Amino acid sequence: MKPEIQLIQLFLWVCGVYDKHPTLKYQRWSPNPNQPLFTDQEALTVYLFGLLQCHFKQKAIHRYVQEHWGAWFPQLPSYQAFNHRLNLLNEVWPVLLGELWGELELPGVANGVDQLLDSLPIMLAVRNRSYHAKVACDLADQTFCESKKLWYHGVKLHLLGAKQYRQMPVPLSLCLTEASRHDLPVLKEQIFVPLSGTLFGDKAYCDPATKQALATQGTTLCTPDKKEKGQTVYRVGQSGLWSRFVSAMRQPIESFFNWLLDKTDIQNAAKVRSSEGLLVHCYGKLAAAFYLLCFNP
Repeated sequence: MKPEIQLIQLFLWVCGVYDKHPTLKYQRWSPNPNQPLFTDQEALTVYLFGLLQCHFKQKAIHRYVQEHWGAWFPQLPSYQAFNHRLNLLNEVWPVLLGELWGELELPGVANGVDQLLDSLPIMLAVRNRSYHAKVACDLADQTFCESKKLWYHGVKLHLLGAKQYRQMPVPLSLCLTEASRHDLPVLKEQIFVPLSGTLFGDKAYCDPATKQALATQGTTLCTPDKKEKGQTVYRVGQSGLWSRFVSAMRQPIESFFNWLLDKTDIQNAAKVRSSEGLLVHCYGKLAAAFYLLCFNP
């Protein structure tokens, strides 16, 4: 699709969401009764369009639009004002994401479908910097990332998806938690409510009580066999073949996260400087990814 066509479609879609949710037009109060020269709809469109053109930092997005699309946005403010405007609109992004979620086609998603559950770290600071990080402390904290073998300060994206044949899984639900929140409580406290069927997770979700509770709801939880610390062989009745099978079944959600990183670079939040900026970073990039899923399959 040509960029100009994509830009027009994106702007019309954002305006349509604002018309559908009139409260968005009044979510910021100002003594100035007039509309700003650079509208909120334009600000959202510029940010999303920049992401869709693979510019992942706000400064890069602003520079790209200013240099190549300045005639389309003659009232584009300075970078500082643009960044401030996006932060003021942090509560709008979940609404946009919800609208995109409603556009997703869910073929074959019903009780009995295989489901996949995993989490992705979103990092504000890593290694030594994580010990002194103070950005968005009301939303983020420090923990150790086992997969990357490093300490980081940030949040964690939890995603439940429905498995599809030879395609990426369809997202069913997601949530953001502080980085130190273990994956198991997200499932245990029913933040996610899986459909009846089979649910595949990694070793973090291995818990007999949770497995039994899900079984009463008609959901079979499948996780790899865990070895105790220092144990070199599996216990009697356990097998590495089962663990490899579960890992193979979970591979599509790993592919989804890799696709998400490639399209949005959501894991790298090193330039975020506030809680509002973190929400824009997370929900804005998720909205861009879901826009691709909906309108550029």
